[in-house]
Amino acid sequence: MAPPPTARSLTRWRPLDTLSVGGWTILVIAALSSVAIAAWPVATRDGLQMWIFAKNHQVLYEPMFAERNLRAAEDPDQEAVVSTLLDGSAMLRRLLAGFWGDTPLPDMVEVETNMMSRFTSGPLESMGFVDLTDRLRAEGLDERINPPSFTPWTTRGRIFGIPHDVHPTALAYRADLFAEAGIDVDAIETWDDFERLTQPLLADDDGDGEPDHYPLAIWYSDIGTIETLLFQADGGYFRPDGTPALDRAANASVVARVVGWCFGEDRIAIDAPKFTFSGNQLKLQGRVACEIMPDWLIGVWKRELPGLGGKFKLMPLPAWEPGGRRISVMGGTMLGFPKRTLRSRGDGSGEPSFEAAWSFAMDLYFDRDYAQRLYESTSIISPLTDLWSESFYHEPDPFFGGQRVGTLLLGLAPDVPARVPSPFIEAARLRMTEVLGAVYRHAEATGAHDAATLEPLAMELLAEAQARLAEEMSRNVFLQAGAAGPAAAAGGAVP
Repeated sequence: MAPPPTARSLTRWRPLDTLSVGGWTILVIAALSSVAIAAWPVATRDGLQMWIFAKNHQVLYEPMFAERNLRAAEDPDQEAVVSTLLDGSAMLRRLLAGFWGDTPLPDMVEVETNMMSRFTSGPLESMGFVDLTDRLRAEGLDERINPPSFTPWTTRGRIFGIPHDVHPTALAYRADLFAEAGIDVDAIETWDDFERLTQPLLADDDGDGEPDHYPLAIWYSDIGTIETLLFQADGGYFRPDGTPALDRAANASVVARVVGWCFGEDRIAIDAPKFTFSGNQLKLQGRVACEIMPDWLIGVWKRELPGLGGKFKLMPLPAWEPGGRRISVMGGTMLGFPKRTLRSRGDGSGEPSFEAAWSFAMDLYFDRDYAQRLYESTSIISPLTDLWSESFYHEPDPFFGGQRVGTLLLGLAPDVPARVPSPFIEAARLRMTEVLGAVYRHAEATGAHDAATLEPLAMELLAEAQARLAEEMSRNVFLQAGAAGPAAAAGGAVP
């Protein structure tokens, strides 16, 4: 027997009933937006377009581009260049929209290391950037560039950007404070030496109950600086084949040591974050005796903290074991070319622009005068090893008391650690941050803060984090075990 009819079943069905008023409103707006985007004319542009994320790069480029554009006005064979400064997150959104859709893109773009992970999750042929591997090798450019500088821009054996820098990272120390405390910098070879020999800096001469100076600006939550130490110790997040490596013994050792630095009467660490008013004040007041210092941060200090001039000098990073690496790396930039430039201008408005953009990149990144301007204005060292003997890198630096800072950094630069790009870098960094926080809370609750006691806990937590990360990575069919190794040339490669 059929159920009795309801009021709803007796009502005649109407197509408009399939969605609510709100649903139809959203659908209409989406349809109109799609039509508007499709019909909207894409403006043609005068000259090659270049996107930049760093203000100091733009300041450097503006006069150089102005000179070039004056020449281009008289020479039909040379194109003008127009740069656009974008916030990193805005640039990332625009690039992803352009790669996946049909929105405007530049002819070339400077990309920072943290952005790169967002572009490498799919198959090689779906990469939004031109594969430069064969072109770099054919022109011998790969032999001119310091090999570790390629690693952040290389996935599955293919290179997708021209390295902009090396970013060797050493240790800046207050030369006056070290001299007053009788600390012999040459006697510091390892981090054990550093901990032991910098104890005199912890004196409380002003009687306020706190050390007058702390030996090192670092904190357990400062993942950017800590991962620099992980790389130095041959730890890090991934193996060369792209598989996860959170559970390396070197990682556990660094985690335990850094957390231990944040505790106890002999605590050597102070939380003085970069790019903050509070952190800068602690440095200007002399509370910070040492800072882990990439070359680009030298340029930042010269511009923003001139009051530190003449007080600091540079030394190699203490090694994690005798004879170990005395240098690390922090940050990095590449120049990439959207694949669309192989077919037309970046915005689709004309003939292919890749060759013109490539020619400009050669004039810029591989030019001696540019390398000199880059170093003198930002303290950033070019990755071109054939320029490292140039005199401008070896001049005395007044900011560091006349020390030849470039000479020191270049002597260590060939040993800068390699890095492995991965679309899971943010997930790995989050797992490492969680482990650091858990070890810190354990030390805070138990009072056990020496590295030997904390290291087994760090190893246990890293093993758990490794398992979670490996499970997450296993869902990506393009980057499963072995898929990150050498690969054949991908679509979009240039000869």
